[in-house]
Amino acid sequence: MKIRCLIVDDEPLAIQLLQKHIAQLDLFEVMGTCTNAIQALSVLQRHTVDLLFMDIKMPQLSGLDLLKNLQHPPKTILTTAYREFALDGFELGVIDYLLKPITFDRFFKSVERYLNTVNYTVPEVLSSSEVQFVYLKSGHKFFKVNTHDILYAESLKDYVHVHTKENVIISKYKISDLEKELNGKGFLRIHRSFIVNLEHVTAFTTNDVEIGKLELPIGDTYKALVQQVKR
Repeated sequence: MKIRCLIVDDEPLAIQLLQKHIAQLDLFEVMGTCTNAIQALSVLQRHTVDLLFMDIKMPQLSGLDLLKNLQHPPKTILTTAYREFALDGFELGVIDYLLKPITFDRFFKSVERYLNTVNYTVPEVLSSSEVQFVYLKSGHKFFKVNTHDILYAESLKDYVHVHTKENVIISKYKISDLEKELNGKGFLRIHRSFIVNLEHVTAFTTNDVEIGKLELPIGDTYKALVQQVKR
């Protein structure tokens, strides 16, 4: 399921720019746009919005006033040309405060902050018997990866190389965080640098795990855990 975004701004060009930024992220979709806070209130009362991008200075009702009057506001990123409202915004619990003109790099940092806030690194699981996925960020894109297609993951400095049946996805990610995501999904940490998909393991030895012709080392601190799995 995609993350539903609502854009609220009285400047058409500002709306268009945010639409362009959001369109570059497969995980997100614009479910609507509004040119004032009154319209936004109507949309929020009728539809579920995951992430709100909202200007502050607008006719009739400001973005800050709208947030103050919402009993359960969605996660919000404020977009404005005025620095002086930043403190007011953060006191209302907004995720971030973007100053116009909004570059893609700055926008992307806000999106990352949103994903961290809602713990979206947890895999999307339809049910225990259905296909399972994880979302991996590489560059400016989020890749939806079927966990069954993952062969193994390797940690290299600040990045994780996730090897699938078809390609390798390089993501700036801690292998310990990926291990948490894959917990209970048929994966096993065998080394400080390696996680393997047990579905694709073809052989074990005392010192390594084989996936086809590939041999991956078992770390000393993980040998007891691997032995338990072998039993």
